Amino acid sequence: MNSKAIGTYAAEKPLEMLTIQRRDVTPHDVEIEILFCGICHSDLHSARNEWRGTVYPIVPGHEIVGKVTKVGNHVSKFKVGDIAAVGCMVDSCRNCAPCKDGLEQFCEPGMTQTFNSPDKHLGGMTFGGYSDSIVVDESFVLHVPENLDLAATAPLLCAGITTYSPLRHWNVGPGKKVGVVGIGGLGHMAVKIAKAMGAHVVVFTTSASKTVDAKHLGADEVVLSTDPEQMRQHANSLHFILDAVSAQHDVNAYLSLLKVDGALVLVGAPMEPLPVVSFSLIMGRKSFAGSLIGGIAETQEMLDFCGKHNIVADIELIGAHQVNEAYERLLKGDVRYRFVIDMASLKN
Repeated sequence: MNSKAIGTYAAEKPLEMLTIQRRDVTPHDVEIEILFCGICHSDLHSARNEWRGTVYPIVPGHEIVGKVTKVGNHVSKFKVGDIAAVGCMVDSCRNCAPCKDGLEQFCEPGMTQTFNSPDKHLGGMTFGGYSDSIVVDESFVLHVPENLDLAATAPLLCAGITTYSPLRHWNVGPGKKVGVVGIGGLGHMAVKIAKAMGAHVVVFTTSASKTVDAKHLGADEVVLSTDPEQMRQHANSLHFILDAVSAQHDVNAYLSLLKVDGALVLVGAPMEPLPVVSFSLIMGRKSFAGSLIGGIAETQEMLDFCGKHNIVADIELIGAHQVNEAYERLLKGDVRYRFVIDMASLKN
């Protein structure tokens, strides 16, 4: 079937209105009318081929919330009218060890990403959520808690699970002092989730102007990372640090803030390597690790957790005609803290 979408035919071209094909519903599929789709920085990287490997045309978007409009005759988890969500992946091999362990994001042959992955149904590449509809196997569709604002829920499907997964894996909770480096689309979610988990949250930012925002999000303390004295005051004090910065920065400065056996986990994706001094790790048996998103079960767990604690993203809702402007503002960091596209605007 035809679907209206927003995408581009080349790295140097702006996004525009396209018509794409969606597959007919198979026995295990769920067809979703997309109501809202968040804009992730990886959308911009992919649209402009900054990570290489983009196949055009591309339709980005992997923070999807919508309404079920049709289900296959073997679907048991969803019915027409349900509110559903789709995140960063729409399939995996389901047979490798990570998939069997509920870690589909680490599928050894490679997960099928929501956009710009080989489409085993139609050929070509998958198209993402900047569109009016999508068809996904029910095993990769998620339930949305009824109490959450739908537009502000969309970013949970990437920013939410990207931060929840490492916080959960490294057992953040009461009695733990947790640092969050960078307050943006990822960082602001990390603060909310870590606080709801019961941790004492310390935000590190290069911008003094974000102090009030950080406290509003739930931070217990805010540290200006460009101030050496403020940094020294937190030496050897943190159990865990979530680093959400995607630009070049000195991770050694943050490793020095960890307690013995502390861990710094990177969820930002800097384009250049980050130098790590060996003594930053061996003096204190510290760990420097990375984390991607979560598996499907953990993503549902995250949504349920956010429903229980009434956590959503701080968003700016935009129309389809504002996407190129949003990309330019995203490059400047001019958003607090996530753009979400109102897909009803595609009909106008």
